[in-house]
Amino acid sequence: MRLEKITPDTFEAALAVSVRPDQGDLVEPVVKSLAEAYMFHEYAWPRLIVDGDRPVGFVMAFLDIPWDPKRDADDRRSGVWRLNIAADAQGSGYGRFAAESVVDEIRARGGTRAYVTWEARDGGPEAFWLRLGFRPTGERSGGQIVGVLDLRS
Repeated sequence: MRLEKITPDTFEAALAVSVRPDQGDLVEPVVKSLAEAYMFHEYAWPRLIVDGDRPVGFVMAFLDIPWDPKRDADDRRSGVWRLNIAADAQGSGYGRFAAESVVDEIRARGGTRAYVTWEARDGGPEAFWLRLGFRPTGERSGGQIVGVLDLRS
């Protein structure tokens, strides 16, 4: 498994990543993520998840983004922004690999915490994030739960 930058050669493969229909309300499609990556390019870190030659997912991190400058200008955060695992590739460890790869990138950049948000509902990703060690902060972002993973331990 590896992460690859989104390039003209991998663009179509990234756009083809699609989650199960019942997960469509949990994560935005890759095309929206790539548009946001272009808009927020200094903070976005989009990558295609590849196993051998097969694209199996998409992950986008946010790196050192101002969380809420109106409340605290020094509160800058990094974490998983989007995680889309192809419907036929779920349950094979690709999500864990992608999340751990984002955490490794944050650590390499000197980060001490990784953040993620999730929708709290049946069939949602909360159990996945909790298994990886993320814990709710008590905050909400766009109605979603904010989770944090301490990288200092």
